[in-house]
Amino acid sequence: MLAWARHTDELREAQRLRFDVFSRELGARLTTPLAGHDIDRFDDYCEHLLVRDAATGEVIGTYRVLTPAQARRAGGTYSDQEFDLAPLGPLRARMVELGRSCVHVRHRHGGVVLALWGELADFMERNTLDTMIGCASIPMHHHGPPGAAAVWQQLCLNHLAPVRYQVRPRLALPLAHSMLPDGMAVPPLIRAYLRLGARLLGPPAWDPTFNTADLPMMMRMQDLPPRYLQATSRG
Repeated sequence: MLAWARHTDELREAQRLRFDVFSRELGARLTTPLAGHDIDRFDDYCEHLLVRDAATGEVIGTYRVLTPAQARRAGGTYSDQEFDLAPLGPLRARMVELGRSCVHVRHRHGGVVLALWGELADFMERNTLDTMIGCASIPMHHHGPPGAAAVWQQLCLNHLAPVRYQVRPRLALPLAHSMLPDGMAVPPLIRAYLRLGARLLGPPAWDPTFNTADLPMMMRMQDLPPRYLQATSRG
């Protein structure tokens, strides 16, 4: 079941899921005003998309969406903290930021992600928006910066956005050449974004709080493959 959070208690459900995934599972060192919840200053400006388990009603997946009007009220996007986004200035009037995406460990299959993306595509169309950006994270708790650097070096060969849109990180990840470590693969969510037509906007930033390398990514609705638009419209 898909729904947009309308009340604080629904937002709290999303924030608890985020805390479970980011802190308890992935080891992020979060500073939060409410124990067991992932909360930051952007939450109050964002729309929050929820996926619930049809049997239990439990929130099992979430995204947050920051629209252009909300970004102006917030003084920028979360990604602005990690990257110099000046090259995206011409796109901002119709650009949303996606963030804090996560899915419960028991539900990480294509159906949940496709449902989320179907509703996000509808949201973009309803609001005449055409560009999505966000930070896609590479966890570093197992392979550290060399593993994340290797993922970047592999993906940048074929998935970079045009030069006019490329951005620079404020806290850059060391990018000494590295082979992809044994047992490490490109994170599934990043692979899914690339299949949908997303592009990398530049090298990753280092996020010490979440212990991740964050890749800046952009997807334009005009680049979404027709088969995905058809699948989401049927969903």
